[in-house]
Amino acid sequence: MASTTPSKTFLTFDEYLAYNDETDTRYELVDGELVAMPPESLENLAIARFLLVSLMKHLSLKLIAYGTEIEVSGKRSRCRMPDLLVHTEESLDALTGATRATITRDMPPPALVVEVVSPGIVNRNRDYRHKHTEYAARGIAEYWIVDPEERQVTVCVWVDGQYEDRVAKGSDLIHSTIVPLLELTVDQVFSLEQ
Repeated sequence: MASTTPSKTFLTFDEYLAYNDETDTRYELVDGELVAMPPESLENLAIARFLLVSLMKHLSLKLIAYGTEIEVSGKRSRCRMPDLLVHTEESLDALTGATRATITRDMPPPALVVEVVSPGIVNRNRDYRHKHTEYAARGIAEYWIVDPEERQVTVCVWVDGQYEDRVAKGSDLIHSTIVPLLELTVDQVFSLEQ
């Protein structure tokens, strides 16, 4: 007698929003499946913290967020949680009164998302390939891929319906259309003595 494997249960976006397993585990929703996000490394946390402080020098604190989710497109429901994001006034206003910091597809996108790449090929693929496509499809004006392993920052700028990627390394300045007065080099981002 042939055995059958049970079919997977896929969550809708609304089921994801209502999901609570009574733990502190952070999840992203990928094609209807919950994907547990591992704890961040100390290096990644330090980089994200440094970028937060650097952005605060040029932007209103109310526009900078961490822990905010973004619903994106996929085969099934998808929701990502970038390390940092910068709201537009419209995306921030859309969250006013919300019980959860989740930017749904019917809301305006944020201006900028920042992902600090975690070690491992799965994480690299997620940030460089999958999220690159998802954030572009969402119409997010700028996406930064901050890569501690390669010691580079890729700034993806929305131009005519797709991202144009610029890789910065070493003493290169990070050129941002969202934060044009930012005077930050890649070396500064990865200098953890800050």
